[in-house]
Amino acid sequence: MKNLSIINEFVLLGLSSDPQIQTMLFVLFLVIYFLTLMGNLMMLLVIRADSRLHTPMYFFLGHLSFLDACYSSVTVPKMLQDFLSQKKTISVWGCITQSFFFILSGGTEGCLLSAMAYDRYAAICRPLLYTVVMNRPLFIAMVSAAWGMGFLNSLVNNLCIHSLQFCGPNIIPHFSCELPSLFALSCTDPTANIILLAGSAAFLGLVTLLLILFSYSKIMFAIQSISSSVGQGKAFSTCSSHLTMVLLFYGTALFRYISPSSGSVLEQVVSIQYSVITSLMNPLIYSLKNQEVKAALQRMLRQQICVSG
Repeated sequence: MKNLSIINEFVLLGLSSDPQIQTMLFVLFLVIYFLTLMGNLMMLLVIRADSRLHTPMYFFLGHLSFLDACYSSVTVPKMLQDFLSQKKTISVWGCITQSFFFILSGGTEGCLLSAMAYDRYAAICRPLLYTVVMNRPLFIAMVSAAWGMGFLNSLVNNLCIHSLQFCGPNIIPHFSCELPSLFALSCTDPTANIILLAGSAAFLGLVTLLLILFSYSKIMFAIQSISSSVGQGKAFSTCSSHLTMVLLFYGTALFRYISPSSGSVLEQVVSIQYSVITSLMNPLIYSLKNQEVKAALQRMLRQQICVSG
């Protein structure tokens, strides 16, 4: 190791080396990023402005919208810069910082989805006691715990990466600094880091996923006991949006962080799915399939029209 020089920056290969394709990708991801920010900020604004949405469900959804805006902002701006840059480099400290916020956002989102599943369970299975079960101290504590778990998971994994040394090569076959891609470039043995990352991802991911599955198993039994088909449809519609996002997020994130890194195109596609597309889809799914959100948006637009008129 004494004869090897420590590198101070990484090269991100990105999604393509073809200049024409890079231009097309820049336009595509710029539009996606703009829509992601607009959609999530709109959800935040509507939830904050309409007092009828000041309930536990929309409290969780507001945090999810804020988190999705941050999640997308961790990687997409750097990706957009690299599409237009000849030198696609990032410092080692910048890379570790990006991975810290990336894991923080992902871990917190998983915990939030779990909390939202419990909220739906309380609303459908215990409707008469819902306001007692989901009281304000409880849902604030659940959101705080989600952020705390995400922060702790990210902190532990990124502190341990400082035990590694990088002396070349410094080329990352990816568009962002995810820890699995960094482990492959380490001159020192990253086995302990790989086990820690896979173990923490499996623990956090599987525990929150099991809580979601448990909540929805109870919900399905409750829905089946409803005699009215209209009532069953209304109960299921309140859960379908959340279930869709759970499948999109967990199906790809767990695959990426539990399986070994190979630098393949599939890994980049999977990363785009849970770090970019999910953040775009969340506000669309929750707003388009939610009558209360659409009604609140219409009221807010009418108020703005009346004020400007």
